[in-house]
Amino acid sequence: MADDAHLFLLPDRHPRLGAALASVGALECARTPAVHGWLQAHGVSASSEQVRILPAGSEMFIPEGAERLPVPLSEEEATRVHQECAPASVTDVENELLEFKHTTEGWEALVQRALTAGIPAPRIVHLAGLDPQDISHLTQP
Repeated sequence: MADDAHLFLLPDRHPRLGAALASVGALECARTPAVHGWLQAHGVSASSEQVRILPAGSEMFIPEGAERLPVPLSEEEATRVHQECAPASVTDVENELLEFKHTTEGWEALVQRALTAGIPAPRIVHLAGLDPQDISHLTQP
């Protein structure tokens, strides 16, 4: 097993960091009684966007006071967590926005990723051909 990664609950209205547990694929630790009990104790499911994971060595980024749980990962699992936590390049996200013009499925998640990557809302509107009103509701707290 590799070093411990950290599950944590992202506080409300906090910028996204780490990766959603559900986005990294099946992790052996997620099936343990410790993780199930921790999730139940906090009233969240493993599929919640609030349940995040950071790789070993990144625990200093966990917001102060956030509930956390160290979990062991295999080397392969640790690699997936690292990859999922790595920021997408602006170019990659902009290319996805351009491709979006041809689809309407999952647009809110794509726009949220673009906003998180730092792409301004007007640029997203331009690249994806969306109505500015559609994006404005995603940028409001």
